[in-house]
Formats: sequence, structure tokens, C-alpha cells
Amino acid sequence: LPRQAQTRLHWALKMSDAKPIWQRRWTTAELAELTRGTLVDHLGIEFVEVGPDALRASMTVRAQTAQRLGYLHGGASLALAETVGSLASQMCIDREQYASVGLDINANHVRAVEKGQSVFATARPHHLGRQNHIWEIRIETGEGKLVCVARLTTSIQPLARLAAKH
Repeated sequence: LPRQAQTRLHWALKMSDAKPIWQRRWTTAELAELTRGTLVDHLGIEFVEVGPDALRASMTVRAQTAQRLGYLHGGASLALAETVGSLASQMCIDREQYASVGLDINANHVRAVEKGQSVFATARPHHLGRQNHIWEIRIETGEGKLVCVARLTTSIQPLARLAAKH
């Protein structure tokens, strides 16, 4: 990451004086281990920072994430947004008793990104309730230009209820 982008990233995640929203402290290495062998690996998503009230990940536009003209595929943007938002939602709850499952995601794509460039997704909560969470995920270039903005709603379900359905 260029030094200017690193400074902007650090500032953006640390600018909030909010108390941490996470159920416990998380490291990017733990998040990588938790998602190993999933779509996260296939798309090349890397978790880069856990702020007090935000989770940030990066993804490089490559053959697996580009559409036929060589630009970031909108579906890959949504997969990145849902990955970061869903994982952030899970990080806010007691994972031994509850699961966070996606209900709805919508997005607006505002800028094309060429193959070889990286994008950065930052998830921040709009609402953290007992039964649902609402997250805004901003996907930006390394220079901080907006690529996509998404909103994700998750449902918080007791694990016992989910186990009974299977």
C-alpha cells in the first residue's frame, strides 16, 4: 500500500472515539483462519485492519473478480461487501450462542476499477440490535475514491434454533 493510502486507512479507522463494538478482541490473522477454504480465499480477500467500530479488507481485481472487459465485477464487489459486513456482524455477537445470517444486501456501483488494482472495503454499523444488524460497507480505491456503497442487513439467530432446522 502506498504510504499516503496507509495513512488515510489508519486515520479512517481510528478517527472514531467510539468504544469497540466487538464481542472480543480480534486479529486479522484470526479472521483469515476463520475464513480459510471459503469464497474469501477464492476471491483473494485479505483482512487488513480491525478498528474500534470498523472492519476493513482488501481485494485485488484479477481474472476471478473481473468481468469480460477487465473491470471489477459487480458481483465480486457484493461478495466483498457481504464478506466484510457478515463477518463484522459475527464479531459483535457471542458466537457460541448465536449466528449472524444475511437477510438483504443492496449496492450502488459508482466507479470502474481495472484489473491489477486493489479495492478496500470498510464495514461500519448503522444499527446493532438484539435481532438484527444493519451495516454500511464502502468499497474504495487505494486513493480513497468511492467504487461501491452497500448496505447489509443480518439476522441474529440462536444457534439452537438453526440446529433444530437441520
